[in-house]
Amino acid sequence: MAKISSILPRFVTVLGATCLLLMGMAFSQDDTNKNEETSIQKRVIASAHVLDEIMGTPDKAIPDKVMHDAKCIAVVPSMVKIAVGFGGSHGKGVAVCRLANGTWSGPAPITITGGSWGLQLGGQAIDLVMIVRNQQGMDHLLSDKFKIGANASAAAGPVGRDAAADTDLKMNAEMLTYARARGLFAGVDLNGSVVTQDKDETHLLYGKFVPFEAILTGKVHRPAGVGQFEAAVRKYANQSGNHAQANAPASSESASR
Repeated sequence: MAKISSILPRFVTVLGATCLLLMGMAFSQDDTNKNEETSIQKRVIASAHVLDEIMGTPDKAIPDKVMHDAKCIAVVPSMVKIAVGFGGSHGKGVAVCRLANGTWSGPAPITITGGSWGLQLGGQAIDLVMIVRNQQGMDHLLSDKFKIGANASAAAGPVGRDAAADTDLKMNAEMLTYARARGLFAGVDLNGSVVTQDKDETHLLYGKFVPFEAILTGKVHRPAGVGQFEAAVRKYANQSGNHAQANAPASSESASR
């Protein structure tokens, strides 16, 4: 009996310490998950800020016609230089597509990896914007992985709110691409870059894995905390349409009056 009494306090101590350790691990894991969720939501918000800043400077903004006609819009804030045996770039962002009813889909997390083109604007980190112009480009995006230049044609986009995508190359390209670094915003050549669905962050954002096609065609509900990006896309697509109509030449009937 005395032996059991001497062992019991040590047993209780060990059991208590074990419980505290397990609780600490659980709380740590929970905090990690919360931080990860916050990270993807911050990326969505950062993408909205990129659009706000770019479209807030009319002479350097994406042209009205390009925004108005966009099928899908992808933004990658702060793409950075990497070095894995060779120079390259890697970044994460989100993409949305226009739905049949004129609204926009929820954001689909993406990653883009490419060559050293990312530093040609002189910055160690750049913001990217990709505008999908037609159904073929949208189909490539819905496939959840494609290579720009090989699977989807792309061209450096024209700059300036009133600028026109005036070459056949740009008008026929499935995507128009832009980059911004150190205050400089310009069309950029992304040929050779690979765009894929970020499956891990998709799971974090939606609570489960959802295919690109389901997200970008509006088959799932938008997650919480992404309204700012959707609002920015809607604002500039609609604003561009209204601005383009206001600047459109008068019809011959109106001119004759």
